[in-house]
Amino acid sequence: MRATVIHGPNDIRVEEVPDPVVRKSTDAVVRTVLACICGSDLWAYRGVAKREKGQRIGHEFLGVVEAVGADVRSVKPGDLVVAPFVWSDGVCEFCAEGLQTSCPHGGFWGTPGSDGGQGEAVRVPFADGTLVQLPADAQSDPRLLTAMLALSDVMSTGHHAAVAAGVRPGATVAVVGDGAVGLCGVLAAKRLGAERIIAMGRHEARTAIARTFGATDVVAARGDEAIDAVRELTGGLGAHAVLEAVGTEQSMKTAISIARDGGAVGYVGVPHGGSAGVDIGQMFDRNVSLRGGVAPARAYIPELLADVLAGVIDPSPVFDADVTLDGVPDGYRAMDERTALKVKITF
Repeated sequence: MRATVIHGPNDIRVEEVPDPVVRKSTDAVVRTVLACICGSDLWAYRGVAKREKGQRIGHEFLGVVEAVGADVRSVKPGDLVVAPFVWSDGVCEFCAEGLQTSCPHGGFWGTPGSDGGQGEAVRVPFADGTLVQLPADAQSDPRLLTAMLALSDVMSTGHHAAVAAGVRPGATVAVVGDGAVGLCGVLAAKRLGAERIIAMGRHEARTAIARTFGATDVVAARGDEAIDAVRELTGGLGAHAVLEAVGTEQSMKTAISIARDGGAVGYVGVPHGGSAGVDIGQMFDRNVSLRGGVAPARAYIPELLADVLAGVIDPSPVFDADVTLDGVPDGYRAMDERTALKVKITF
């Protein structure tokens, strides 16, 4: 089969790789229907995150089960399923607590020895603890299928930021970052009942999506200017909940500074700029809390899926470009150059 591999900075290729097979009784093999490129994939593409030459890449996909091991009970061949961006056994203490990303037997797609999500098929370890079954008739609805793909990572991650920040009905929320995760954070905050949502971003096409997702205000600034703008919008108080979806020193500094005294920051941006933006003294003085990290998407997918199916939320607009597998290298370039927000891969 063919799959996406990375050979070095700015060097993404689609190559022939071995077909995945069931190796253990708890495995499943999923034939990919949709996948996508994540903003976090760009750190490897840019050479910021190290990868082995020829390593597989991609961690967001949904597809149809092709084969299962003898001990798999929750899915069968022919089922349409979505996979969170981390596999997990579903039975350890962390999985039982809803923190599947800390499963001692879990792992991330694309790590050495595993299949990446940007390929024609994927071997899924611990299928029962990982895969979530989707309605079979969803394959005939491209918009619904795309919305469900977002649950594999960006929608679940935006929701994690909102939950970590304690978004509640009537709250004022600020979202730092206008990428796919930040936009999904806006949607998640709206879903949780936020009354005012301030989207922070400078790309008009993206902030337009933020407004359709529920943003009431847009701040197109950075640094001290952004902090002053949010303070002005909130009467000098700041936001009850701040969702940090970038991962840089500046974005974290901004997030903490615009939080209301007694408020909280939910951080989900993959860190790539150091930790100097975490001002413990300011947090202490103003009783600002900081929570977040890697989103346990497997814990969130069932409840978010129910709302997608009911039409309560629709994260599909974050996908603004569509390529086939052959077009994946072009998709990486488009996202790196910011001519695309999030690229969907159709098989």
